[in-house]
This record gives sequence, C-alpha cells and structure tokens, in this order.
Amino acid sequence: MVYGVLMAGGIGSRFWPRSRKVRPKQFLRVLGDHTLLQSTYHRLQNLAPPENIWVVTHERYASLTRDQLPQIAPEQVLGEPISRNTAPCIAYAAMRLHAKDPDAIMIALPSDHLIRDLQAFRNVLRVAVEAARSTDALVTIGIQPTHPETGYGYIQFESMTKRSLKAYPVRAFAEKPDIATAERFLDSGDFLWNSGIFVWKVQTILGQMKIHLPKVYDSFAEIASSLDTEKEAVAVQMAYQKCPRISIDYGVMERANRVLVVPGSFGWSDIGDWRAVYDLSEKDKHGNVLRGTAVVHHSSRCHVEASRLVVCVGMHDAIVVDTPDAILVCHRESVQQVRNVVDYMRAHGLERFV
Repeated sequence: MVYGVLMAGGIGSRFWPRSRKVRPKQFLRVLGDHTLLQSTYHRLQNLAPPENIWVVTHERYASLTRDQLPQIAPEQVLGEPISRNTAPCIAYAAMRLHAKDPDAIMIALPSDHLIRDLQAFRNVLRVAVEAARSTDALVTIGIQPTHPETGYGYIQFESMTKRSLKAYPVRAFAEKPDIATAERFLDSGDFLWNSGIFVWKVQTILGQMKIHLPKVYDSFAEIASSLDTEKEAVAVQMAYQKCPRISIDYGVMERANRVLVVPGSFGWSDIGDWRAVYDLSEKDKHGNVLRGTAVVHHSSRCHVEASRLVVCVGMHDAIVVDTPDAILVCHRESVQQVRNVVDYMRAHGLERFV
C-alpha cells in the first residue's frame, strides 16, 4: 500500500517573527485558509487514505499536529526527541512503516511547501509511485525551473528532446549555485529544482541506509523490537542521540547508484522566506502586498503584515512583519539573512523572542 509521511519538524527561522519555536512555519496560515501542514495533508487525498498518512515532527509539536490534523490517529504522529535533519526522520518513519507493512511504498514530503495545481501534482506522484513499485530505485520529484534560482538545490537528469511524464535516471545532484551557475543550469535544459519530495519502497530506503548511513540504520534498527511497547520512547530517544545530523539528500540520494527523477510543473514553491510570500501574493497597482491595518505612502513593492496600525512612508522593496512582541524590517533582497539574525538572537540572550 501507499503511505504518506509528512516531515514537519523544522523551525522555519527565515519566517521570523511569525515563525517561532512555539509555533513554526508549517503550523501557520501563510497563504490561504489552511495551515501549510493541513494543505500538505489534503493534497495527499486520492493517493493515500487517512490511516496511511503519518507525520514526523518534534515531540513538542505532537499535540499541535494532532489538533491541526484530527483526521489521523494519535499514533500516526511520530515525535522526535531532538532534531537530526531529514535522514533520521525518514529512518524512524521507514522503520515504523516496515513493521506495519513490509511492502509499503512511502511518499516522504516536506510539510511547508505550496502547490497550486493539485491534479498535476497527483499525476506526477502516481508516476513516481509506479516507478518505485516496479523498480528498486529511489525516486524523487524535480521541478521544471522557471528562472535561475540560487536558493534551491538542482538535479541533473538524462533529458530527452521530447519529454513525457515518466521517471528519468539522475546524473548528479548540485548544491545551491551562484547566479552564473544557475543560469548555466537553466540554459542546459537538463537540470531541475530539487523539491525534497521522495518516493520509495520502505525496504529499498532502509537497504540504502544500511549501505550509506550505517550509523543511522543501526540506531533505528534497534527500536524495532520496542515498537508499540512502553519501551518505545526510551528506544527512540537513544536512537536519536546516537544518530549524526545529516540530510537524506547528502547521506543517501547523492551516493545511491539507482536514483530516478520525475520532472513536474505544478505551481510549486518551498515558500522558503518572506520574499517568496511576496512573489506569490496578489499586489496592488504599486506592487505592494498589504495585510492587516497597513498604510503605505509613496511606497512601492513592499510586503507589510501588521498586527496593529503600521505606516510606511517612502519605502521601496521592503519587508515589514509586525507581531505583538517583535517587528522585522528588511530589504526584499536580504530576506535570506533573517536566519542569521535568529541565530544571533539565540546566541545573545534573546532566546525568548525566537
């Protein structure tokens, strides 16, 4: 059977000051009427039933996750005692699913992305599921790039002049490039954005982890005998303490011999920062995005979110996010640095604002 695993443990520090440790980005309504987590859950409809959708999140967010997704059983929310990036997260979920259904096919996807064309997205995922079912390959979803983006990783694949909706062999993975390299990637025609969405048999991913990430595999193999017992929490705690902090991309995908990618174009964005929200939002005739009680005068191309009256005069290309206890003001081209400011506050006695 097909199972969905929503990875929901991130903090979303580039979305400060709205995204905080107590309620990170995936639990917020960023665009639309649903939180990003709820939207991710709903887009798996027709692909996996509610009883087959699991969430992996930090244990501090387990209750919040259950509140936002009452459709799934409490035991389908897996709490991580500490954050160790995506490889341990996926290992925990894969071990859990393997104990339940050794033949399970797992769709692992971030819980904080935006997808506008749900039908196209589901069509791509169905192709990926079939590729994972009929082969022992690791399958990922690549996004057809629309511009030379420097904030995404890239996937090079065996492209064809006439493409169809199918899985193609992956040639290489590339880290986030500089602008010149991104332009070259775009011109070559055989690079895709790395979406961070994966599909595989649980047996396949566990086998690849055993080869490429033995420390992670061994740590979670030890919890198998403790699942659904009073010893599980202690076993999971020990497994995470033993694990290195490593992503599934670097730990497995870039090292595996057989990796396939299904190219897709379905209105995807990882909504990684405030500029992405600005780009995706409806604007007035001056290019401003105004939410809450915001007034702008002789200002253009600004994004303003106000919890009270906020007035901007003579400002251009600015991000202003107002919350009851903190205000962010930055240039739209500097939004990637918000994460660095959050790190600075954490290190200088301002943890209460993080």
